[in-house]
Amino acid sequence: MVGLSIAVIVFNFVAFFTNRRLTKNQMAHIWTFTTSFQLLFDLYVDHKYHGYWYFTKEVDWEGLPTLTMLIPPVNIMFLNWYPFHKSLLKRFLYFVCWLIFILIYEMVTLLPEPWGYFHYGWWNLGYSALADPILLIILLSYYKWVCKLE
Repeated sequence: MVGLSIAVIVFNFVAFFTNRRLTKNQMAHIWTFTTSFQLLFDLYVDHKYHGYWYFTKEVDWEGLPTLTMLIPPVNIMFLNWYPFHKSLLKRFLYFVCWLIFILIYEMVTLLPEPWGYFHYGWWNLGYSALADPILLIILLSYYKWVCKLE
């Protein structure tokens, strides 16, 4: 729980105090979208197929901060610093750096408690390396759609 608490505080602090691009409306959209999408994804991979879980295999209150306060600020940081108007190479390198960061952070969350809180069933880092780029592309697409709506 210590690792999760530190991560929630740091990620939220950085996301809110370094934001220069996203409006409050966009941040609310990203927060809601991220939470909903993660809950839907976890419903199947975590609860139905037991691919991974947070803290325990059961649905419990302890895992709620991971679903509602951890990933949304990370997505806000990703979008805030994304080099939309830079070359394709710079966007690609930015994307790769974030994927590396996400995978390293996932490895840290696998540490024993009190630092770690994430556990693998049949899921592994390879699956995350395949799924994370798709999830980030979905996030980018959703953000661009929200910007068009505004």
